[in-house]
Amino acid sequence: MSEELSRAAADIDTQLLIDKLLACVRRRSSALVAFSGGLDSALVLWACKQTLGDLRVLAVTSVSPSFPESERAEVENFAAYIGLDSSRLRFILTKEMEVAGYYENSPQRCYFCKSELYGELEKIRSQENIDVIFDGANLSDLGDFRPGARAAAENKVASPLLECGFDKPTVREIARALQLPVADKPASACLSSRIPHGVTITEDVLRQIDRAESALKGLGFSGFRVRYHNEVARLELSAPDMRKLDDDALRHQVARAVKNAGFRFVTLDLEGYRTGSLNPPEALKQEN
Repeated sequence: MSEELSRAAADIDTQLLIDKLLACVRRRSSALVAFSGGLDSALVLWACKQTLGDLRVLAVTSVSPSFPESERAEVENFAAYIGLDSSRLRFILTKEMEVAGYYENSPQRCYFCKSELYGELEKIRSQENIDVIFDGANLSDLGDFRPGARAAAENKVASPLLECGFDKPTVREIARALQLPVADKPASACLSSRIPHGVTITEDVLRQIDRAESALKGLGFSGFRVRYHNEVARLELSAPDMRKLDDDALRHQVARAVKNAGFRFVTLDLEGYRTGSLNPPEALKQEN
């Protein structure tokens, strides 16, 4: 097959995937999208905007202490990019920090967080007479340790990407075809995921992590995590970012920036960035 025909076939296949997603969303009369600002929920929001229109779509973002401050602007920018009316984007403050199961940081932390979030979203859904709550869960999430999925099921949250059988690479493929600005955005779990289970979550610790990660972004790094180990910041970097540290000046800048965020020591994890490195042992065995 020629290069031109291969490209045309790929375009047709991608369009079929897009049509499948739009058809899935179109079955609902209206939707509240739990919009984190990440790739997955962004694609769901785009699909809702395309099929349902502004008056039947509401995007809601929680800006709790575990939400990176820089993400709020990205949420607003994406909503503006797809032409969503500003009145259809809402920020709420959830109170998972007041829930013992969350701030005590048990392995089920995400369940308590999502229960709080979806409980608040259900109140809004009911008040606004909206048909369904959508999240951005996809097929790849099923192979990870996701206690929050139980909260989604309990609150009857629907997952269009999962219903369509889309995994993360497929979601990226669709987003690139649509030229969405989040197409290559790295995964961005909540800041609490940087803290080992059993270590109490506080707003001060979350802000410390946020300052360190914001500093690394400012230095040109992407797709990384700053894992919290009390006085020690353990940096998980992608392979390209790790190679950047061959530059002595940049390496010293990184160390200084992370220390200025409140850490005493800065270490580099030689295994690099990977999701779920702080998951409980039983979950890590499942992943392997």
